[in-house]
Order: sequence, then structure tokens, then C-alpha cells
Amino acid sequence: MQVLSGIIYHSLGGFASGSFYMPYNKVRRWKWETYWIIGGLFSWLIVPPIAAYYTLPGFTQIISSASGQTIFFTFLMGLLWGIGGLTYGLGVRYLGMSLGNSVSLGFCAAFGAIVPPVYYNIFPEEGKITFTGMLAHPGGRLVLIGVLICIVGIAVSGMAGMLKEKEISSEESKKSIAEFALAKGLIIAIFSGILSSFMNFGIEAGKPMAEAAITAGYNPLFANNVSYVIIMWGGLTTNFIWTSILSIKNGSYRDLTDRSAPRAKNLFFSALAGTTWYMQFFFYGMGESKLGNGASSWILHMSTIILTANMWGVVRKEWHGTSLKTKLTFILGISVILGSIFLVGIGNSVK
Repeated sequence: MQVLSGIIYHSLGGFASGSFYMPYNKVRRWKWETYWIIGGLFSWLIVPPIAAYYTLPGFTQIISSASGQTIFFTFLMGLLWGIGGLTYGLGVRYLGMSLGNSVSLGFCAAFGAIVPPVYYNIFPEEGKITFTGMLAHPGGRLVLIGVLICIVGIAVSGMAGMLKEKEISSEESKKSIAEFALAKGLIIAIFSGILSSFMNFGIEAGKPMAEAAITAGYNPLFANNVSYVIIMWGGLTTNFIWTSILSIKNGSYRDLTDRSAPRAKNLFFSALAGTTWYMQFFFYGMGESKLGNGASSWILHMSTIILTANMWGVVRKEWHGTSLKTKLTFILGISVILGSIFLVGIGNSVK
């Protein structure tokens, strides 16, 4: 029952993450940086403490009692993850839901499974798996093989994107993806996937706070919510700085006072997108508390997001008008990525 509950929670979180960008497609006459930071204020600043308050009423005391090292590394991982989240939005913007999510999250799933061991190789901690330990262990080697296979799957998906670019005119592509740009999008999505994986270690770095919440008598199901508050501060810092630069450069700070734009509707959809994005972590924390294996939970979460995002890609007709060869190439790429993710999950389950 524990495993089934964990799978259900991760599926809900994955669906939220794979769907969050859809409301942004309803925003009109606002530049990307405007609606991205409005949504981000809900993702990183408003919703996390509200969720923590209702599930862990004493979360502020737990944070204030945590060590400086715990706060620092949890925030730092959030800062790096924030760069990944920022570029993730750009990747989807330039590649669409299907290809953008598949490339970004493929890298995210793979690196999310190996970032913590690399850290513990540099800063050893009793009971933690190191990267050299992975190389010496059958399960660890299986994880690394899965990472390599994931990169192959991403390359195949990129090939499908190149075939699509050749087959469909730019005018046709922009009917489903307004700013389709393959080369730019692939570079951004790869960079995003690597840095987005730092969320997994942010959760790991914040474990002392989660454990303090459990010790204080709170439900273990929601223990990670206190860590998310700090992680999201890091994400907010990165995204606020970058979107502020873009707002000044592009003059988009005027968007909020532009009466020709449907401001109320834009605010609603941006807030909905931001809240939906945070819900992925809310449910992720619940699923991870049930499965009890951070790396395996991460893999399950990522695979659900990829499947959901590709479902929306079909709904948005992002591959409409391409040849059977192109569609089959993309399906093959997705299959290889998902197969690599499950391989990493199996490797992490080998004790």
C-alpha cells in the first residue's frame, strides 16, 4: 500500500509539472519575462509558505533552529535549480511541450540521480553513497549506464526535431509553437536539464529540517514542505534577477499597466501556472515519504512528467504535418529516455 500511495502521489506531481505551462499559453500581449515572474512569485514565494503553514504550522521555528550549513546548502541548491527552472521555461518556449520537456527532463532525471553521490564524494557523510562507491557497485554502474542511454535518447529526440524543422515551414511550426527555434532550444534545454537536477539534492540537503519536522510530531507525508520554502527562495532569487534585467532591456515592465492587455485574465493564468508548478513538489514530497528512496522517487517523478508533457504536445498538435518517419523517430527517442529512467531506478533499488 505504501508503494501504491507513493506512485499515485508522484503521478499527481508529474501531471502538475507536465501541465503547468499550459495556462501560460492563454496569456496575451505580455512578454515572456512578465508572465514568467508573475507565475514564479506564486511558485517560489507565495504558495510554499502557505502549504508549509497548513501542513507544518511550526515550520518557521524549524527553519530558525536549523544549522547555517543546512540553510546555506539548501538555498544554494535552490539557486542552481532556479537557473535550471528559468532555462526550462525558455526550452519549452522554443521547442514546445513535447521536445522541450523530453530533452530537459531526460537530462534532469539522469543527473538528478548522480548529483548527490558526486557531492558526497567531495564532502563525505556517513551512510551516504559516493560516486566512487557507485563505480564499485553493480547498482551504481547500472545507474551510470542509464545516464549514458538517456543521452542517446535525447540525441534521437533532437534528431526528430531536426527532421521536423526540415519538413514544416516556420509559419506552420508557429501555429503550435509561437517561437520555435531548434538549435537555441536544444542548447537551453540541455543546460536546463543538468541544473534542474539540483532540486533533488536541495531536498537531500534540507533533510535535517524535514527530520526535525517529523521529530516535532508532524505528519511525515508533508515533512519536505519546510525544505521547499528555502529551496524556492533560491529559485526566486535567480529568476527575479534575470527577469528584471529583461524587463528593463525590453521595456516589458510596462506590461502590467498596459490597458490594451487583458490584465485580470493574464494575472489569473500566470498565477494558475505558478501554483500548478509548485504542486509538483508538494506531491513529490508526499510520494518520496512513502517510497523512502529519493533517487527512485526522482526517476518516477521525471518519467511521469515526460509522459504528461508529450500528451499535451499531442493535444497542441506540435507534431502535426510531420512525416511518419519523424513521428516514429520522436517516439523512439521518448522510449529510449523512459527506458533509461527506469534503468536508473532499478540501479538505485539495488542495495
